[in-house]
Amino acid sequence: MATKTTAIKKSVKTTAKKAPAKRTGKAKLLDQKLAYDGPLFKVWSETVKEPGGVVSQRDIIRHNGSVVILAVDDRTNKRDPFIIMERQYRQAAQQFLLELPAGRREADEKPLAAAKREMIEETGYRAKKWRKLVRYYASPGFLGEWMEIFLATELTEGVAQPEEDEKIEILRIRLSELLKMRNEGRIHDGKTIIGLSVYEALRRAGTV
Repeated sequence: MATKTTAIKKSVKTTAKKAPAKRTGKAKLLDQKLAYDGPLFKVWSETVKEPGGVVSQRDIIRHNGSVVILAVDDRTNKRDPFIIMERQYRQAAQQFLLELPAGRREADEKPLAAAKREMIEETGYRAKKWRKLVRYYASPGFLGEWMEIFLATELTEGVAQPEEDEKIEILRIRLSELLKMRNEGRIHDGKTIIGLSVYEALRRAGTV
């Protein structure tokens, strides 16, 4: 009996697969040409030797990064607070989208400073408390842009100061309604889905 058990253990040990090794290292830039230089971003055509040894041609959009604000007004209801939202037309999507307030970070601007500035400009709201929720790449296949989502609480109202080309409708929507819309596939903006999902998870964990 002992002999069979030993044989089984040896067999399991022999056939067990090892976890794939993590690939590390940086790509080597072989060539780089500026294909487009615009007011919001640049497009670079890059030839790189990737960490695995593959040489590839990539067209990359380089961007200073963006900030996103999940502004929570819980003064009347802490269990189901209002979230400050925006509705605006997006030509790339060819439709109106419901989104969290967001904006571009200037070249030498700190992310938190950019978040505070963008919230005032687009919504008029100010917040006493700020907390970074998550930092992520928006679409790393071709876009070298970080997006950082900040939680803003203890709000006070003010007057919005949008740019001339920004036609934004400011909305106050209950968190429960937004989560329902997310679950039903009625929110199509990525940063908004991520921000709501992270905030929902933190609330369930009792850490916000």
